[in-house]
Amino acid sequence: MRQYEAVMETLDKLGGVATLGELNREVFKIKDCEWKTKTPFASIRRIVQTTKGIYKIRPGLYGLEKYRKRIEGDGIVVENEKNRDSEDVRMFNHTYYQGILLIIGKWHNMQTFIPLQDKNKKFYDGQRLCELSTLSELPLYSYPQIVKRSSTIDAIWFNERNMPHSFFEIEHSTDIQNSLLKFNDLQDFYVRMAIVADKKRKLEFESKMNFHAFDDLRLNKRVSFLSYDALIKQYEMEIEKQSLDFIL
Repeated sequence: MRQYEAVMETLDKLGGVATLGELNREVFKIKDCEWKTKTPFASIRRIVQTTKGIYKIRPGLYGLEKYRKRIEGDGIVVENEKNRDSEDVRMFNHTYYQGILLIIGKWHNMQTFIPLQDKNKKFYDGQRLCELSTLSELPLYSYPQIVKRSSTIDAIWFNERNMPHSFFEIEHSTDIQNSLLKFNDLQDFYVRMAIVADKKRKLEFESKMNFHAFDDLRLNKRVSFLSYDALIKQYEMEIEKQSLDFIL
C-alpha cells in the first residue's frame, strides 16, 4: 500500500475527518504500508496538503472529499471570506480551539477547565468539551470576586496545587479589548495569559495593548498572542513527541 493510500484509509477509519495529530498517531497501525523515511510526519503533512480527495477544513484539521456533504451537514465547514463572520463558523472555531487547548493541557499534566456555558458544546469529533476537560468546577483558588471574574475564561490550566497556570481567551471576531480587560483584572496572579486568534489579528492585538489602560500588561509582558497556526503546530509536535520511545 502506498503512503497516501494509508493516510486516506486512516482518515476514512476516523470517520472522514481528523486532525493531523490523530493521523500521525493512527496511520502507522496499517501494517501494509512502509515508511522508509526519517521524517514520516513531514510526509504525512505533505500528503494531506497535496493529495486529491483530501481537503483542509481548519489548521491541522482535514476531511475526505467523498464525505464533504455529510461533514458540512454536521456544521464542520471550510471557513472563507463569505462565511467567516457567521455564527456557525464562529462557534465551530471557538469550540475547536478550546478542545485543542484542553487536550494539550492534559498532556502537560495540567487540570483543565472550561466555562459552564461551554461544557456541552461538541468538539469536531462529537465529544463534549466537558469530556475533554478534567475539572467540572472552578477551584476556589482566591477571593470569590476573583474566582468569579475568571469563570468565563475560555480555557484555564491549573497546576497540581489547583492554582491557575495559564489563561486562554479565544478571539475569532469579538473585540480583543474585552479579554484584555479581564486579564487586566487578574494580573496580580503569577499566571500566563494568552489571546488565541487568527494571525491576521496580531496587529489589532498589539494596537489594543498600546492603550494606556493596559500599560502594566504591556510593560510587564503579561499577555502573549498565540495564533491558531502556532497552537496547532504545538499540538502536532506533542503528538509526534508521544510517538517516540525515548524523550530527552
